[in-house]
Amino acid sequence: MDLSPAFILPDDKTAGLLIGRAWLPGTPAGPSPVVLADDVVHDLSALAPTVSALLDVEEVTERINAALHGGKLTAIGELDAILANSAWDARREGTAYFLAPCDLQALRASGVTFVESMLERVIEEQAKGDPAQAEAIRESLVAEIGTQLASLKPGSAEAAKLKDSLIERGLWSQYLEVGIGPDAEIFTKSQPMSAVGCGAEIGILASSVWNNPEPEVAVVVNGEGRIVGATLGNDVNLRDVEGRSALLLGRAKDNNASCALGPFIRLFDESFDMAALTASAIEVEIAGADGFRIADTYPLSAISRSPEELVHQSVNGDHQYPDGLVLFLGTMFAPIQDRDLRGEGFTHKLGDLVTIRSKALGALVNRVNHCDKIAPWTFGSLALMRNLAQRGLLN
Repeated sequence: MDLSPAFILPDDKTAGLLIGRAWLPGTPAGPSPVVLADDVVHDLSALAPTVSALLDVEEVTERINAALHGGKLTAIGELDAILANSAWDARREGTAYFLAPCDLQALRASGVTFVESMLERVIEEQAKGDPAQAEAIRESLVAEIGTQLASLKPGSAEAAKLKDSLIERGLWSQYLEVGIGPDAEIFTKSQPMSAVGCGAEIGILASSVWNNPEPEVAVVVNGEGRIVGATLGNDVNLRDVEGRSALLLGRAKDNNASCALGPFIRLFDESFDMAALTASAIEVEIAGADGFRIADTYPLSAISRSPEELVHQSVNGDHQYPDGLVLFLGTMFAPIQDRDLRGEGFTHKLGDLVTIRSKALGALVNRVNHCDKIAPWTFGSLALMRNLAQRGLLN
């Protein structure tokens, strides 16, 4: 597992404002928001006790830069040492390590926002979670409707017309409804405080036989509903579970260590904005201990709904998130290469290393294990409040 700064940082290193979260040693030890400055990690708890509260600070980028340049922040260690200590199997007690870069924010996800993954959801549904049936269904479905979906704007009159046509032909699906209909699929991915960070293990259920990573960009929204930055995420998916019934989405998505985010939140500033984000490409590599390797790249610009629209469908007059929101934007990646038996496609094996990378956001690296074999999630919102009070960080 490569957690060196040269690999984990964005291509322009720390030219942008990279916000993270780290577990800091002390009496008591606890999590704090942090910022990178060159090769040094600095504690931001003097500005705000949580990442959620930090992103609500007015003119937050200016405030952070002023605190850095004014020498008002405490340095907690060298970046390379803290990254190395963030590996799931190399952590040393009493030494700082990185966590997922969010805390109290809601963790939600957009589904079916790319044509390729839309078709794969329909295939899962028709195969009823059986990977052996997927190849034949894929060939038939792509030939039947694949090209019709490519240029459609969701919610448009053309999309409504195609829906009527597909219903008549017996090809309509609940996944096409959220893929090309007016309402996006926005679901709860995981609970606040439950995400794991770069270097940690990610979890799949031991009972699942058909699953894959979902490499995604996640936009970070503050308590006012404003997009303030972005990070990378792995929206781990159990295809067999969701394929049996869409009502099992929670079982397929929200499990111990099933949500990874990181390595850092890159705040919007003069070096990085929404235009730069939407022009970015997402790279993914899965490397197995069995020698299997799969790699792919997709452009975020291929998304069917803009990040702003997806956020607007999540945060509006009908629904607010006072502690902020981290919203996965969906993925174009749907691996179908056979790993073992012909026709059964891809599924994870224990020990797989999953790397998700973007030139602007860096690299998120995690190792696959069964959910029940990964350390259980025990430090929730109440534990955070108690910890901050003990450290004198609550007003």
